[in-house]
This record gives sequence, C-alpha cells and structure tokens, in this order.
Amino acid sequence: MSKMTLSEVVKKGLKLKKSERATMLGIGPMSKMLIKASILLAKEKDFPLMFIASRNQVDAKELGGGYVCNWDQKGFSDAIKEVSKEIGFDGLYYLCRDHGGPWQRDKERKEHLPEDEAMKLGKKSYIEDLINGFDLLHIDPTKDPYVVGKVIDMNVVLRRTVELIKFVEQERIARGLPEISYEVGTEETNGGLTSVESYEFFIQKLMKELDDNGLPHPCFIVGQTGTLTRLTENVGHFNAKASIDLSSVAEKYEVGLKEHNGDYQDEGILLAHPALGITAMNVAPEYGTVETRAYLKLVELEEMLFNERLISKKSNLKDCIRRESVASRRWEKWMTDDTVSKSTEDLLKDEEIITVITDISGHYTFNNDNVKKEIEDLFANLSEAGVDAEKYVIYKLQESLDRYVETFNLTGYTSRLKK
Repeated sequence: MSKMTLSEVVKKGLKLKKSERATMLGIGPMSKMLIKASILLAKEKDFPLMFIASRNQVDAKELGGGYVCNWDQKGFSDAIKEVSKEIGFDGLYYLCRDHGGPWQRDKERKEHLPEDEAMKLGKKSYIEDLINGFDLLHIDPTKDPYVVGKVIDMNVVLRRTVELIKFVEQERIARGLPEISYEVGTEETNGGLTSVESYEFFIQKLMKELDDNGLPHPCFIVGQTGTLTRLTENVGHFNAKASIDLSSVAEKYEVGLKEHNGDYQDEGILLAHPALGITAMNVAPEYGTVETRAYLKLVELEEMLFNERLISKKSNLKDCIRRESVASRRWEKWMTDDTVSKSTEDLLKDEEIITVITDISGHYTFNNDNVKKEIEDLFANLSEAGVDAEKYVIYKLQESLDRYVETFNLTGYTSRLKK
C-alpha cells in the first residue's frame, strides 16, 4: 500500500469527528539528534511526522548546501531513512520544503538577485527536492528584497506561485515521479493577522488560476494568527477568533490552515489548536535552543564530575560553542535591539549578550568541526562516569516535542487517519 500524500492526510483529517481531530506538527530539522528524538517519539505515540527544512538548512551543494549537518536533499533523505531503519519505525513521515522559492537563501536576498535569477535558483532547488522524494513543497515567492517594509502585491505573489507550481508539476511528470503536495502563502514575521477577506480572496484567485492551468490545489495555506517568535519567546498576540475564521475559510476549499512561528506558545493556546481548526503548525528555533541548553547542562555536570575526580578530563565545549555562536552572525534576524550593529569582537566582551546569542543560535554551530569535536569529547568524558549524554539530549528534545504531541491530540493520529 502506497503512503498517503499529505493532501490525503489533510482531507481525511478534516472529515474526522471533532474529538478525533489533531493539529499536525511541522518539525524544523535542527540536527540529526532532533530527527532521532522525533522518530522515537512518533514510534511510541503513533503520529505522522513532518520534517520542514528551509533552504538555509538543507539545499543542493551547488546552491550552497545547508547548515544542518551539511545536508543536501539526498543527505537529508538518507539520514531520515537510516534513523528510521535503526529504530524500526515504519510509520508515516514526510519530507517537507519550508519556504522554498526565490530569495529564500539569506545570501540570495543580501545580494539582491534579480527576479529571473532568483526564480531560476528556486526552481533548481525544487528539482532536487523532487528527485529526492520530498512530499510537500512550500511555494513562497514573498521574500522579495525589492519590496521592503510593505506587503508584496497579491497579484505578484499569485503569478510567481502559479509559475512555480506549473514548473514543478512539469518536471515531476517528465520524470515519472509520484504526486506531491503543496503549501502556499507565508507568514509576515511581524506578529500581525491575515484578514479573513484577503485570505479567502487569495484562495479563490489561486484556485481559479490553478484550475485554468490544470494544476493541483495546495493542501495547506498559511495564515497569520498573531504568532511571532523573538529570542526564546513568542511575543505575538495569538487571536483565537481569527484562527477560527481562517480555518473555516480554508476548510470550505478542502485545504488546511497552516500556522508558522508557533514556538514557545502557552500550553492553553496549544490545547485550543485542534478545536480552533488549525490543521498544522511549524516549530523550529525552539528545538535548537533546547538542544543547546542540554549540551550546556551536560557541561555543568562534566565540570562537577571532573572536580570530584570521577572523570579524568573535560571538554572545552562551553567556550567553543559560545564563541562560534557569536561569530556566526546567524542570530541577527532574531535580535530585537541594536546588537546587530556591534562587531563580533565587541560582542565577545559582553558576557550577557554572549549568553543570549548562544541560547538562540547555538544550533547553527553544531556541525562546525570545532563544536562537533567538543561535543564528542564531552560525551566520551561523561561516559567514563557511566552517564549516557546522548540519552539525556534526546530526553530533553522529546520533552519539548511531546508538549505539542499531547496538546495537539496527536497520539494515535496515524491510526485514526487509516480507519
């Protein structure tokens, strides 16, 4: 039996009784450790996994590769297959492209590439996604460096969206590849709301354009519910009424409302998600912070065990990850003050700022050679005292993941979908 497409999953989910509905979780693949923790939890709790990789995280080598484990699309796909086989997981998982399309790599935006060149690179990335078995492609042509500080014209978004879906479908059919699913729209990262009127107008116009071109409808359409991630908290103002209204419109067109920027929300709000009709929500930076904090907690343990002479040596992970986090400058988009204007040298003199930066962007350094070596040394040192460091990191990641699994009514969701 072939795997259900995400479009089929969404449609089946929308037909379930209210008590059986769930909000699916899009997991930003911040590390191989997170993928392992996710698969172990999905095996235990029987829910479908969606791994949502941005182009900065996972992309073709010729386009610059990804910062997560240096993965291109094949490496990403192979790693998940390998972990699934190792764990004996035979449940549902989906490889998803998050924010695919033009200007979606930081470098492309900074260089202000012309539209035709940016679209060409976005298309190249999508071809690699297709070839390597991605199940969902997010078509997001809205990160336009020529439109700053204002909302991009809806007709421009529609034109680019249809062009990209048409291109992907032609490439997919020409290669004899199976059907895939699509996500459209984007979150404006300002904590605002999508108006119900503009949301429905966009859906109507998009569906007509797709129908006129003989193209498939998307399974997810992103809507802004008021969420906004900054540093390690959600500083937006979640709007329950807007969520109900947007999800009702989406359901009318047999698509799911997708929420982005879901990290760090209050559990009361999370519990409401299935009832509000939010079909899926993305979480990513939170897991990177959780893993970074787990490593630093293990460093504290290592220091204590070394002082008590229960281990013979200690790593230099704390200094290493802090220094490399600051030097990466990857934290700039998350900061809320004038820190961005300061030089790396000046920042490295400020203990408080180093701590904040490491907390939000330590995960960008996990694959740096120096940091990888220090993590390996840390794990080896702790094993001298019988401490299973990997088990602890996975436990902390699962603790964060399980918060969403439980509040989103995801336990047993795969079985409910297959009835």
